[in-house]
Amino acid sequence: MDRLGLEKTQMKKRIFSFLMAFLIVFIESGIMAFVWVVYYNRELPKAYYFWGHVFISVVYMFILFLVSVMYGGLRIGSFRMLELLFSQAISTIITNILFYAIVCMIAYHFPSPLPIIIVTLIQGILTGIWIFAATRAYRALFPPSNVLLIYSGKHVDIFTEKLKTRRHQFKLSKILRADEDMEMLFKEIEKAEAVMMWDVPIERRNQLFKCCYENSVETYVMPKIMDIILMGSQTLHFFDSPLLLTKAAPLEAEQLFIKRLGDIVFALLLLLLLSPVMVITAICIKAYDKGPVFYKQIRCTKGNREFYIYKFRSMIVDAEKDGKARLATKNDSRITPIGAVIRKVRIDELPQLFNVLNGSMSFVGPRPERPEIIEKYKGYMPEFAYRTKVKAGITGYAQVYGKYNTLPYDKLKLDLYYIENFSVWLDIKLIILTLKTVFSIESSEGINEGNITALLEEEKDE
Repeated sequence: MDRLGLEKTQMKKRIFSFLMAFLIVFIESGIMAFVWVVYYNRELPKAYYFWGHVFISVVYMFILFLVSVMYGGLRIGSFRMLELLFSQAISTIITNILFYAIVCMIAYHFPSPLPIIIVTLIQGILTGIWIFAATRAYRALFPPSNVLLIYSGKHVDIFTEKLKTRRHQFKLSKILRADEDMEMLFKEIEKAEAVMMWDVPIERRNQLFKCCYENSVETYVMPKIMDIILMGSQTLHFFDSPLLLTKAAPLEAEQLFIKRLGDIVFALLLLLLLSPVMVITAICIKAYDKGPVFYKQIRCTKGNREFYIYKFRSMIVDAEKDGKARLATKNDSRITPIGAVIRKVRIDELPQLFNVLNGSMSFVGPRPERPEIIEKYKGYMPEFAYRTKVKAGITGYAQVYGKYNTLPYDKLKLDLYYIENFSVWLDIKLIILTLKTVFSIESSEGINEGNITALLEEEKDE
């Protein structure tokens, strides 16, 4: 395998992606700059001139770029076309709303939003054209990477199914077990364009990884739980020896204060803004079957403390009259027509804002699980209890990057990444990204029929 040629190809990919990202951000910013000059500038008490126009345009471009990066709208070659279109459309809408707010502040009144609405539609059309053309060009110039998959464990089929959704990025050329002859694996790695390691035991994984690194092979590794925890460690130097420090408490006192203050402010603001939606939802639920509007259930939060979580009722009355705890399944017959709608757009979660106000939950954190389900998960995965090192949240890392039916082991790793890498900025980012998740139907998809948890059949029997 020509390593120098591969490095040049990777460099070309990055340059192409950067130029395409710059092109769409520049085009969208140029359109908004035109509207600013010909319309909104005239609405100001004192009109801006050349350098003022440049400043406003740069501010808009910076915001659009920042939001687009956050939502992944510029990742040509990494996402599918529909994913890119959806991500960049949301990025543009959020940027334009923020820009209109800036215009209102410097104009001291509310100019007509119609020009921005028209511009948003034009930007959407141009974005669609850009995504189609840039993606087709990228795939023509850069064929998918040939991947050697080295695996251990039982569920490699889950990973290969995920790979199939990224055929434009990866082509699975060979699959080998990690317990095969090491010298043979080394030779295959030397010939590979990229290597993926799925659930490989740590000792053997280290040997394989060193071979990949030595031969400059692009390597993708499924991390273990301890890997995730160490990723958030603080780097120290004990004289001339580097150390990794994992603190006893993931969040510092000042971080807890800021997080709690943000929870209260966000919860009060959203309750004020969404109260009409909550009232309409309550009326619809009551009118459908005359049953209770709210549903409460025991969940676990920080320190495994139990509390009542509140939701709008989305299932029939007495959905669990047998007393057995179970997650919602695909096409669950217990879900009412009203419930199906409010679950898809997450309206059923809104009463949890009261849980945030009373301190039992945070805005961002691991989703609170039921005690019975936690015990079931801990039966084959004791580390699942690590999720309760922080308060449970309405949204979180696993909610944004996973799905309702994501395997608990994967959810745990996502939640631990959040816990060990907490920052105020990460919370803000996850809150913003939640808006994208709300409109993703896959993320609310239930578990398989007949299951009571998201465990696989083999795991439930262990």
